[in-house]
Amino acid sequence: MFLYSSITKKVLMALAGLFLVTFLCVHLGINLMLLKNDGGRAFTEAATFMGTNVLIKVFEIVLFAGFLLHIVFGLLVSGQNRGARPTSYAVNNSSDTSPFSKYMFHTGIIVFIFLLLHFIDFYFIKIGLVAPPPGIAAHDFYNRTLLLFSTPGYSALYIFCFIALGIHLNHAIQSAFQTLGWNHGKYMDAVKLLGSAFSFFIAAGFSLVPIFILFFKN
Repeated sequence: MFLYSSITKKVLMALAGLFLVTFLCVHLGINLMLLKNDGGRAFTEAATFMGTNVLIKVFEIVLFAGFLLHIVFGLLVSGQNRGARPTSYAVNNSSDTSPFSKYMFHTGIIVFIFLLLHFIDFYFIKIGLVAPPPGIAAHDFYNRTLLLFSTPGYSALYIFCFIALGIHLNHAIQSAFQTLGWNHGKYMDAVKLLGSAFSFFIAAGFSLVPIFILFFKN
């Protein structure tokens, strides 16, 4: 893995990242079910299906592999880029670097830390590594979510992390298309526009859930 060329690492990171984008869409669709006024029935049914279906369990392994690949190669590429420029330039040409690309490493770290916390709050409870809160069953994701998002501090942290993810995605999608050679001049402007729209949709969609629970379900 560490002997792969720089472009190979970037290609693998891009492919893993685009794969994870599909997971985000599925995850958001399930989370938005929390907005339904049905006592959590639709959300619970979807979460139960995702947790018990055999094909989903296989996909879960692929998903973890995707996370691992994207994180590892992201760190390797970032390290190589930093190593290639050990000292800062005397003059910083800000026009060569987009504001979003400057913070790819930082937003990636924020998302990674949030991912660990998210696993502790949900997945680790499901598999028995962490004890559930008193009065809430290990597989009761609905009431677990309501409990967490009823806490202003947790909701603020969650929204902050998804804003960071949106910033990360905005540049990552464009970068992935360029890395994979899909950056033809005829449609690259459309890719940038759609990438920005998608990034905003993901950040806003996930942020809507804690806002709704915090202000309308309490």
